[in-house]
Amino acid sequence: MYPGHRIVKMPNSGTSCPIIGLGGWAPNSGEERTTKAKKWMLSALQNGYRHIDTAYSYGTEKAVGEAIVESGIPREDVFVVSKLPPNHHGRVLESIQETLDNLGFKWLDMYLMHWPYAAAYELEGDEPEPLHPDGAPKRVDSPTIAETWAAMEEALRRSKCEAIGVSNFSIKTLEEVMKNTRGIISVKPAMNQVEMHPYLQQNDLLEFCRKHNIAVAAYAPSGYDIVRKDPVIVELAAKYNVTPTQIILAWHLSRNVVVIPKSTNDERQKENHNLPTLEEEDLKKINALDRGQRICNKGDENGLVYGMSIEDLGW
Repeated sequence: MYPGHRIVKMPNSGTSCPIIGLGGWAPNSGEERTTKAKKWMLSALQNGYRHIDTAYSYGTEKAVGEAIVESGIPREDVFVVSKLPPNHHGRVLESIQETLDNLGFKWLDMYLMHWPYAAAYELEGDEPEPLHPDGAPKRVDSPTIAETWAAMEEALRRSKCEAIGVSNFSIKTLEEVMKNTRGIISVKPAMNQVEMHPYLQQNDLLEFCRKHNIAVAAYAPSGYDIVRKDPVIVELAAKYNVTPTQIILAWHLSRNVVVIPKSTNDERQKENHNLPTLEEEDLKKINALDRGQRICNKGDENGLVYGMSIEDLGW
């Protein structure tokens, strides 16, 4: 069985994180992002999780901070990730401080650029993000990826965080960051968090990140029911006497990919830390399922993802 606290090293930052984390997204309704979120995050901490992934746009940063305090676990023992929203690219230092204030922290373990584009920002009301009629953020040309990355490097230099990275970046956008980096520290991203599961294995991106010492973290790692109900996954779950999710997470760990499954259920949280070691022939069966299918963030009818084209994203 894989230990829940297996560590992945991140050479570009000199830091490391538990390979199994807890996804912190919650729907924006009722108490889902406050009281309820704190409850299942506290449960996860009590079940051994020491890695929690959240984001400014998730609205759960405060719940994460409160859960850690109530757990009694020292702050330095929990690896916490949060993210810069697209409409804050022009105010990185202010945004990370807002994140720290929400969490009640003095520093963040990992700060990610949530998307490789900038969106407009207007300080109006509770949601200062101008949207198109279709709900997509209004993109702007400034700041550029390089300028935003330089500001993130400044946050790192000021000890607001211990490592910086990106999310939803492709080889194309990663090359743009690394080619044009011009901050004081000029560091490579320590982590790239992307959608990844057996139907979307992203092998070229994974190899590129390995070559440049960038840790890869998978969100939507189980592929939801679409992948969990695949006959191959169901068959392997029966063979190892575990759940389909446990099979898929074990496959990720065989690739040394960090996983951040979201689970609000106490028993499933425990299951996610108790994974089988898959035989080589079974890993090959899962490898054969790749079909380049995005499930979580796929293009709309116009081929856009939150207002950005698949071509611009490099997907």
